Parts: sequence; structure tokens; C-alpha cells
Amino acid sequence: MIDRYGRKIEYLRLSVTDRCNLRCIYCMKEDGVCKRHHSDILSIEELTEIAQAAYELGIKKIRLTGGEPLVRKGVLTLCRNIKAIDEDIELVMTTNGTLLPEYAAELKTAGVDRLNISLDTLNADTYRTITRRGELSDVLSGIKAAQNAGFTHTKINAVLIGGINDNEILDMMRLARDDDLHVRFIELMPMDIVRGWDKSRFLSADIVKEHLNNYDLIGYDGVAKIYRPNGYKGTVGIISPLSHSFCDRCNKLRVTADGKLKPCLHSGEEINLRGLHGDQLTEAIKDGINSKPKCHNLGEFHSEAARGMNEIGG
Repeated sequence: MIDRYGRKIEYLRLSVTDRCNLRCIYCMKEDGVCKRHHSDILSIEELTEIAQAAYELGIKKIRLTGGEPLVRKGVLTLCRNIKAIDEDIELVMTTNGTLLPEYAAELKTAGVDRLNISLDTLNADTYRTITRRGELSDVLSGIKAAQNAGFTHTKINAVLIGGINDNEILDMMRLARDDDLHVRFIELMPMDIVRGWDKSRFLSADIVKEHLNNYDLIGYDGVAKIYRPNGYKGTVGIISPLSHSFCDRCNKLRVTADGKLKPCLHSGEEINLRGLHGDQLTEAIKDGINSKPKCHNLGEFHSEAARGMNEIGG
């Protein structure tokens, strides 16, 4: 699982659906996604088979994504299936958190090790503006439900949007002050529906450092630079694909809900995995590894990805 540029590929992002119960302005059109037939989406059995093949090639971490993974029927079965492959697989999930009051305890029992929760604001009105239909109280209840279920080291993912939530950076950071939460600020990427947005919306994550009072970098967590302000139980992270490329540290592959393997989030290349089994499936995954580009071209403020984040799986 070593690609052409010496990167060890150990991480698979597996999208289980392109549907979501929210309509975040940078991720999905207001009217949602085109309705697909059930047969157009990978079955739980197919998702399990891909996870198995990837594990046998050296994948150690699998993240379930969407859309919103908790709207997918059978997602708990998939979690159990992946853990049955090898209980040492690091199984994580990215969710908007609104359904965690119902599912957090079951996810823990099914073997999910850790959660990432998307939360871009702590203002109820701004939350409705960003999500178009969500309530901030639901995701805050979801974070509490995750803590009550025994989840630790939960990450809070906040996308920076100029003129919308850039005045809340310090407030968001403070989520990590008194709780074992890890707040990560992510640069908005010029993909799909946001390509035409004014460039003032696209902020460098360097603005977060203005609130860190010169605290030193303590390390890296994947593609995130990690800081720990004095007295904080958690940490603050910065993910900056636009202003500071981290492609040299990229160790992941992505599989979309309709069964396409993407070697790079911002590449237009997609390798079909549906209908493949055994050696054919293994070879297709290897092709994906060999197709990983050295670097994306976001420095040119353009993504070659033909689909939006909800269709790709983030």
C-alpha cells in the first residue's frame, strides 16, 4: 500500500449515502440530491466486501461518511461487520450530530471507536442559515449523547466561511477548554456549488492562529496541525488545503456511495468498484493507490472533482 510517491496508504473513507437530513450551503443544494434507486447505492454487503479487501491490502483506519451516515439503513450492521473483520481496525464516523441522541449508544456498542461531529457555529440563527433546516440544540444534544455513551477524543469540525462564522473562532475554540473535545478549523474548498462564491468567503486558516496567542504546534493528527492552549483539556487543530498543502502527508482513499474509488478528493478520476469481487476488486483498489497524484491543484483555486462533498464523502 505504498503509492508512487512513497506515501503509505492506510486510511479509507467509505461513504454510505449521499443523502442528508440537513442542507448545508457549502455542501448540498437546497432541494437536496437527485433521488436514486436503492440499487444505485452500494449495499451493506458490498460495503463490507470493499472494507475487507482494503483491510487485506493494509488499510488500518476506516471512516464512515455521507451525506449523513446515520440516515443510511443498516449502518449499525455495517459497523459490526467491519469490526468483525478485525477488532483492531480503527472505525470512526463523521456525522452532523443531530441524530446522535438516538444512535450514540448503539454506535458505541457496534464498535465505532471515535466520532467527528460537524459544527460550524454556536449561534442558533447562524446554524439555521448554514444548514437551512437544522437546529443547533439538536447537535449540542448529540455531542452530550456521545459523551454519555462513552465516546472520547471527539473531534468538532468547523468549516471557516468569511462573513458568516469567522467572528466565532474564539467561541468555537472554547469548546475544547473544559471538555475532551478537539476543535478543528477547516478551510472552505472551491468545489461544486461554492465554486462561484466570492473569494472573500474563502479564508486562510491562519486567522485561527491570531487567537492562539503564539502557542506552539504540538504535533500532527493526519492532515491537521494541532495546538493546545494553556489550561485546555482538548486541542485546537487547523486543516488548510488551500493555503498550506498537506498532500505529502495524504494517506487516504475515498469510495463514494455509488461505488467509485477516488484516489484524490480533488481529482476527476473515479475507478469503478461495483460488481468486482476477489482479485478484481483487489486490483482495482491497487489501481487507485497507483493513481494518487502527487498534489492537488487547489492552489489554482479550482477543484477537478465533478461532484459535491455530499456525493464524494468529504
